[in-house]
Amino acid sequence: MKPTPVYQRIADDLRQAVADGTYPPGSKLPTENVLTERYETSRATVRQGLGVLVNEGLVEPRRPQGYFVIEHKRLVYRPQAEFRRRPPAVDIFTNLVAEYDGRAPSQDIEVSIVEPTQMVRDRLGLEAGELVAARRRVRKLDGTAYNLNDSHVRLSLVQGTDWMTPADVARGTNAVLAELGHEIVYALHEFYLRMPSPQEAQRLNLGAGVPIAEHYATGFDADETPIQVTVSIVPGDRHVIVFDSYRDRENSDQPRIPWGAP
Repeated sequence: MKPTPVYQRIADDLRQAVADGTYPPGSKLPTENVLTERYETSRATVRQGLGVLVNEGLVEPRRPQGYFVIEHKRLVYRPQAEFRRRPPAVDIFTNLVAEYDGRAPSQDIEVSIVEPTQMVRDRLGLEAGELVAARRRVRKLDGTAYNLNDSHVRLSLVQGTDWMTPADVARGTNAVLAELGHEIVYALHEFYLRMPSPQEAQRLNLGAGVPIAEHYATGFDADETPIQVTVSIVPGDRHVIVFDSYRDRENSDQPRIPWGAP
């Protein structure tokens, strides 16, 4: 059996020290000089070992101070809570953060008319060439970007309505859809786990090695028509995804899934 490379031993030892609380969240790791002497190796090898932990999303470099254990302040991401009652004039995101987290929420919102991706086109059942309206949000806590939330609906449905307002809509954009005769009563949720694209990493200021959950929520009205597709990008180092489940006593049928998902 080949001996473990020195850089890997450094990474393994520091990872264990973080796990057992020797270096708690927010604390500083030993300096490169200290690790060089401890393992009797070169600075390049020490940096290689520290780089393993950076790529794992466990530590971050803060030059010139050194390397620090990342302190995760995870937001409870609870998709099913969108249908809960909320106070008037309070955005859904603002209400959920106030209920579960207590930190100061904010959003940067842009509205545009776009050509949908194939994923969105399939879920909304759009014709070739049909455009969608997109509300793109960067959702923040205490000024730090926490997730992306981009909603898509047929342009013909919402053009000229408050849904197109590039700011918080006090009564909620779902209420606007309901006023148009398309109240969302059911949502199908899909999660795809992957690494972020460069654009997503930039929008969220993600560090190396941080995976994301790509969450597709397709909302249906009472006629089982798909009305809205919301795509959320949820960084793995900032969230815990929580779902409730219960036995349905009414055995009601679920809406047809037009794109053939299981």
